[in-house]
Amino acid sequence: MDPIAVAFLAVGGFGLLVLVLALVVGEIGEFGGDADGPFSLPAIAAFVGGVGFGGAAVTALLPPLAGALTVLLAVVGGLVVALPLAAGAIRLSASLRDMPTEPTLTSDRLLGAQGVVVSGVPAGGFGEVRLSVAGQQLKYHARSAVPLPAGTPVYVVDTPSDTSVEVVSTAPDGPPASPGGTAS
Repeated sequence: MDPIAVAFLAVGGFGLLVLVLALVVGEIGEFGGDADGPFSLPAIAAFVGGVGFGGAAVTALLPPLAGALTVLLAVVGGLVVALPLAAGAIRLSASLRDMPTEPTLTSDRLLGAQGVVVSGVPAGGFGEVRLSVAGQQLKYHARSAVPLPAGTPVYVVDTPSDTSVEVVSTAPDGPPASPGGTAS
């Protein structure tokens, strides 16, 4: 194999290794610092990898030429490959960094949530309900003006604290009668 192609492959392999480490592990040591955009570690690693692999591809496609001319054409070919790769790495890093996430769950987001009683709620006392909020099943202490047996579908009307809710029954005929007869 041509030693120029081997050198470009080694450069490309080094760039690929650093790129994978940067994307999987994050910034390596303090090398990347808080750099962003074209000076970030993933962008530089993608650029170096592109120059290496693009240059190696050009040397494989060229007919036998003088060494300096081969290197020059390989570098030009490598730059043609490296620039879009670096731009892609910048966009990928930015999209991962700026990915929208769900806001922190607050008690205000519980208002109107629907769920079901999992541990009977006595009148004026606390039981437990399981609520479906933002695609998650969450368990809260619950109280109600009327007793609610387990299995009653409920609706949150107030959030007295971060860990408790006040609920009303959404059962079509009111709360179902409990075996002990405490539901009204």
